[in-house]
Amino acid sequence: MMYMDEILEYLPHRYPFLLVDRVTEIEKASSIKGYKNISFNEPFFTGHFPENPIMPGVLIIEAMAQLSGILGFVTVGRKPADGLIQYLAGTSKVRFKRPVVPGDRLCMESEVVSDKRGIWKFNCRALVDEEVVCVAEILTAEREV
Repeated sequence: MMYMDEILEYLPHRYPFLLVDRVTEIEKASSIKGYKNISFNEPFFTGHFPENPIMPGVLIIEAMAQLSGILGFVTVGRKPADGLIQYLAGTSKVRFKRPVVPGDRLCMESEVVSDKRGIWKFNCRALVDEEVVCVAEILTAEREV
């Protein structure tokens, strides 16, 4: 389990772009699970869409990438404070199954597929109430800053 104070050590993101509220499980070099509580007060809902608020798909992907980045950092035993960052480098096989709306808990899962010279590949999925809302293959690039 990883709470917000520790998450902030592994992600350089801050409000309003920090999209991981809790890490519930983590197995170094293997997999991670966590979630983001989706509040009606999220800043993106004012424009996407005011009469029918849904979480933008790109932010669901970003949330899964952030969770995956934590797994990468834990695996190599480093943090952003060490001068390292995980950039979103690519996505493939992305599919959206249903909208994510205020009041949902976006549960995310990520598994390491490979790590070659700092390029990580993860299989990810996001669920709400145990129903898959998004699947994606995500690439991150580990770089010095």
